[in-house]
Amino acid sequence: MPLSGRPRDNRKPREKEMPNRINEKIRGVSEVRLVGENVEQGVYSFQDAMRIADEQNLDLVEISASANPPVCRVVDYQKFLYQQKKKQKEAKANSAKVVVKEIRFGPQTDEHDYNFKLKHAQEFLKEGDKVKAYVFFKGRSILFKEQGELLLARFCQDLEEYGKPDRVPVLEGKRMIVNLTPKK
Repeated sequence: MPLSGRPRDNRKPREKEMPNRINEKIRGVSEVRLVGENVEQGVYSFQDAMRIADEQNLDLVEISASANPPVCRVVDYQKFLYQQKKKQKEAKANSAKVVVKEIRFGPQTDEHDYNFKLKHAQEFLKEGDKVKAYVFFKGRSILFKEQGELLLARFCQDLEEYGKPDRVPVLEGKRMIVNLTPKK
């Protein structure tokens, strides 16, 4: 046992799982559909496909294992992995990121604080972010549910030109919540 008092982790490090099988790791296959550059596309025996890949000093990469026969491409595997990572990065960059900004009120928030938070919510909605506004009830302040509901209704009404509420204010535990989505 090491000096730290915790037992050592004796598990073997996992071999990085490859998303696609390559070359000799493609098993249990007699025929493959071959695609790729400088290759005549068609159905080949596995040995012929491996020979074609070896002649070009490239790898045989299984693209679609579920197809019948499996689809394999003759390509440099490192270059193939690089292109896949590049495509994933582009897809991630193009996907819309939804940011939710939270604004917290007390049931008896005074006018200045309300206006300050309203201005922030307007900016958030202009930038395209969603706004989650809630009234937090602490201790006995749960008795002022109506005040919280009126506050959130007024908040939604004041932000009408910037965003619309997803639903009416809902009491969840000690919070009364309303979500606002920006208008296009």
